[in-house]
Amino acid sequence: VSRDNPGATALERTIIRWNFDSEPRGARVFWRVVSSIPSIVKNTNETYLGSTPYEETRAFNILGLSYENSRDVTVEVTVRKAGYMDQVKRFNVRQAIDQQEISSFFELVKKD
Repeated sequence: VSRDNPGATALERTIIRWNFDSEPRGARVFWRVVSSIPSIVKNTNETYLGSTPYEETRAFNILGLSYENSRDVTVEVTVRKAGYMDQVKRFNVRQAIDQQEISSFFELVKKD
């Protein structure tokens, strides 16, 4: 798979449902790609999605992603809110593709 031709694999454009909520609401949601095969699928920096409650149907846009290598790729979702500890959850891309969704609820914990 080449990075010279973005969108070359069908999974790069796969549309899935993203759904995150938190207690308390209003936390900022970020995501990034964590790959165990960086020569094929690059790791990415964090990208801001929105604030909780967050729901959108959007594409992965992960260059080089294929169904065969999707098991080796993880989406890391971080939720941040001032006065609370950051929370991080990881989602396997193969499972997200099969379920056509990435969703979770974050119970935020106050900082001391």
